[in-house]
Amino acid sequence: MTAILGISAFYHDSAAALVVDGQIVAAAQEERFTRKKHDHRFPQEAIDYCLREAELTPADLDLVGFYDKPFLKFERLLETYLAYAPQGIRSFFRAMPLWLRQKLHLPREMSRGLGGAYKNRFVFTEHHESHAASAFFPSPFEEAAILTLDGVGEWATASFGRGTGNRIELAAELPFPHSLGLLYSAFTYFTGFRVNSGEYKLMGLAPYGRPIYAEMMLEKLLDLKQDGSFRLDMSYFNYCQGLTMTSAKMNRLFGRKPRQPESPLTQDDMDIAASIQQVTETVMLRIAEHVHRQTGSENLCLAGGVALNCVGNGRILRESPFRNIWIQPAAGDAGGALGTALFIWHQLLGNDRSVQANDSQQGSFLGPQYDETAARQFFDSQGATYHYFSEEDELCEKVSSLLAEEKVVGWMQGRMEFGPRALGGRSILGDPRSRTMQSVMNRKIKFRESFRPFAPSVLREKASEYFEMEADQESPYMLLVAQVQSARHTPISDEQATEEGLEKLKICRSEIPAITHVDYSARVQTVDPQRHGRYYKLLKKFEAKSGCPVLINTSFNVRGEPVVCSPEDAYRCFLATHMDALVVENCLLLKDEQPDASQHIREEYLADFPLD
Repeated sequence: MTAILGISAFYHDSAAALVVDGQIVAAAQEERFTRKKHDHRFPQEAIDYCLREAELTPADLDLVGFYDKPFLKFERLLETYLAYAPQGIRSFFRAMPLWLRQKLHLPREMSRGLGGAYKNRFVFTEHHESHAASAFFPSPFEEAAILTLDGVGEWATASFGRGTGNRIELAAELPFPHSLGLLYSAFTYFTGFRVNSGEYKLMGLAPYGRPIYAEMMLEKLLDLKQDGSFRLDMSYFNYCQGLTMTSAKMNRLFGRKPRQPESPLTQDDMDIAASIQQVTETVMLRIAEHVHRQTGSENLCLAGGVALNCVGNGRILRESPFRNIWIQPAAGDAGGALGTALFIWHQLLGNDRSVQANDSQQGSFLGPQYDETAARQFFDSQGATYHYFSEEDELCEKVSSLLAEEKVVGWMQGRMEFGPRALGGRSILGDPRSRTMQSVMNRKIKFRESFRPFAPSVLREKASEYFEMEADQESPYMLLVAQVQSARHTPISDEQATEEGLEKLKICRSEIPAITHVDYSARVQTVDPQRHGRYYKLLKKFEAKSGCPVLINTSFNVRGEPVVCSPEDAYRCFLATHMDALVVENCLLLKDEQPDASQHIREEYLADFPLD
């Protein structure tokens, strides 16, 4: 037996992943255990979980890998600070303590985290090698082109190459500071959202606007080549030397300052979002076309933070020459932990790779599972009232009835998802046919901005009936956007068609309005019995009751908090919101049956997000 632990840490989403004899045994982000969103600290609890799942100790590990090369990254930081000195002095002094205390001493930190029991060597892969390995090795392809796009690793901000059998080879890369990920993050900052977590919001805001600045951006901000490579005009940006993403020159270009966080959104914010989204898609398509020309492959594997831009992914699938695309569900830095473990197993140790028909990611259900005994013991300790169902069919029958009555249900089943998307393991579910559900779930359940769209889960065999997808097309990881079928649209008036900005939200556009974005798009998850088990059965029951094979599926958390991990996390979130029901394994809790339930609801959030 060969056990390999992969670690990503100290930047954005720390994580750990364990591969045993080439099989992915466990993977999880540290934030899910510590309850600190985007926790970047050493992933001690994630490592401990992975070892418990495999029933191993640190002494049993054969190799431990880290997802980038810290000395190369430190070299880039020093060269960048020197190039901009003395401008970057504040940023320099903010960054150095952590580097000098931890990041330059990673073997020591990892040895400490493994209790001193691990005696073998540490392996450091390059950042984009880790991304590439996470994209190709679990994919369902014997051979494929590989494209990685993110903010920055050591020096590279993007790379492409090819994977064949048990090997990957990267052919070219784009150097820092010219970065598609950092360009998008710059406008995340400029429109008032938090960098490294608000990019989803920027993408969701884009359909409310008009891409009126796209040509100006392409003319002023970046010199885009035919192959998708580009150079940024760094005079508009401040991320190399300062504590902000954009400079005063960007303010002059747009005739405004960056939006203050939590201040009202303007039409200009929406137009900027639409413009940078269009520019990003243009770059992604050009790069994909170039990669296809260079590799000749029909298959494409994607990873890196930009690969979470599911609108761009959808366009690559529809408009590029690639016939098949597979995207690592944990495409960001967390996925680097998995990538480095798989890179060591296949590339460095030379072990064969067995390609699986779907993929080897196991639905990305790689996190911890809590059995019903643990759940019932916790609920009993809290004095909670719950109904226990010994039969799965009976449970799904009851929950589907609640959903058909427009109740909002917290759904915690099986292993937790690895990656940012809820896929039916830790989800909040609702009826997509409801005209009010999108606003209610955003404001009374998620406590977040009203413009944020919700994603649909749809039975795989019915996906093409509701969305513009091929009959055999899958999207199990909710990483592709497709249009709602025109046959499902509802007529709108000429007056409604002229509405702009957030007024678009008030228009019912389809027979599943709660998951139909204002541009008729949806971030689709296809659900099948092999990957999704009980969740698939629930959807089938809901279809039998409602005639609709679609559910709203959003992550089981509230604004500012990580996705729930344990029954305790789920129960706390359930009580703190206006959620109607909670399902944890075979236990069903109804809000109106809980003692003093109303005392737990976090009404202070509703002041920020009042219902219309």
